[in-house]
Amino acid sequence: MSARHTTFTVPGQPVPQPRARISTRGGCARAYVPAKHKIHTYRHAVSCAAKNAGIVVFDGAVAVGITFRFERPKSHKRLKDKAPEFPPADLDNLIKGVLDAMAGIAYHNDRQVVRFDRMDRLYAERGGTVITIGPAHQD
Repeated sequence: MSARHTTFTVPGQPVPQPRARISTRGGCARAYVPAKHKIHTYRHAVSCAAKNAGIVVFDGAVAVGITFRFERPKSHKRLKDKAPEFPPADLDNLIKGVLDAMAGIAYHNDRQVVRFDRMDRLYAERGGTVITIGPAHQD
């Protein structure tokens, strides 16, 4: 990636985008995520980290790379060889929360993301999300 790309880290455990709940009000169905879900706090943390990194809104095509680092639970030490190899969250649900959080900060709409440079989901010593973003096409 070129110098025009910016990399920043969001501390803490990554949170996957949950499936929307459906309710009816006045005969109309609506989809929503409960207000107390952890995704709201996580998306806010991603937005703040992007702003603090000096990200500017891209007008054109955008490339994104994300590494989701999960702190291995203490219970895995007791499991030894039987401990799960992969973190529990689906990669596509993790990506969705990050892309939604950066809309209006790094790009106008997440439809501008045309390339994923690298996506990783793994266990690490500390939890955190490392995001790299920049123009997808260099002139």
